[in-house]
Amino acid sequence: MVFGGTKTPAMALTNGLANASIPTWEPGNLMSRWLKTIFVTILFATLSGCGGSKVMLHDPTIPEPLIDQMPITVVARFPEEFDNFVHEEQVIGKEKWTIDLGQANKLLFTQLFGSMFSDFSVIASDVDARSLPIDALIEPSIDAFEFSVPNQSQTDEFAVWIRYRIKIFDNEGVQIANWPIAAYGKSQTTTFGGDNALRQAAVLAMRDAAALIIMQMDKETGISELSAARARQEEAPPTNLPAEENLQSTAAEEPPDDSL
Repeated sequence: MVFGGTKTPAMALTNGLANASIPTWEPGNLMSRWLKTIFVTILFATLSGCGGSKVMLHDPTIPEPLIDQMPITVVARFPEEFDNFVHEEQVIGKEKWTIDLGQANKLLFTQLFGSMFSDFSVIASDVDARSLPIDALIEPSIDAFEFSVPNQSQTDEFAVWIRYRIKIFDNEGVQIANWPIAAYGKSQTTTFGGDNALRQAAVLAMRDAAALIIMQMDKETGISELSAARARQEEAPPTNLPAEENLQSTAAEEPPDDSL
């Protein structure tokens, strides 16, 4: 591949090898040329496979949402693959692309949930949320990640699709919601060149997911109702008395036996 009219190191090395002389042996030049062709072809394929583009995201922040916070105590637990998500794909007939979201998902969702709930924190993966005084536990994950480059779409746009999944549990660990979210972002190469355009498309897809969560989360999951449910649990009187206390109460209420 030629970038800006300049040969890549792989091409220069391959051309040099193609023009260099290699040892020959009998039965003649035909065998020598055949082996030379095979050698150069294999070497070029190996060098070409080592190339590719890597895109890294760092901090895809969102503008502070102008919304009323839900009066609810929530914690989030981020799976390892969500916290360090990497997508690799070999575009057919083209180079290999690597998109490293790093901790971008964790940073974005931490900011998002902190804006949505009056009391929010992040817990480690080994913490049992049922032991905490909370209303809800949120566990986000990524179901799928796809992208397209201009050579595929025959446009000047990079596009990214991300399918997130939001699972919500109540304070007893019972799952009350399993919500898939499809997000999309695109960016033009005329505005952002090459890798930067793909990076921008990924950031826009993540922000699209954030907007959907802000607008639809309570409607789709009913998370705001968990605070009231927890309050009812705490206010409800005990329904069963201990056995000894129940026996004493019964004995005290029995009238004396006048037949003695």
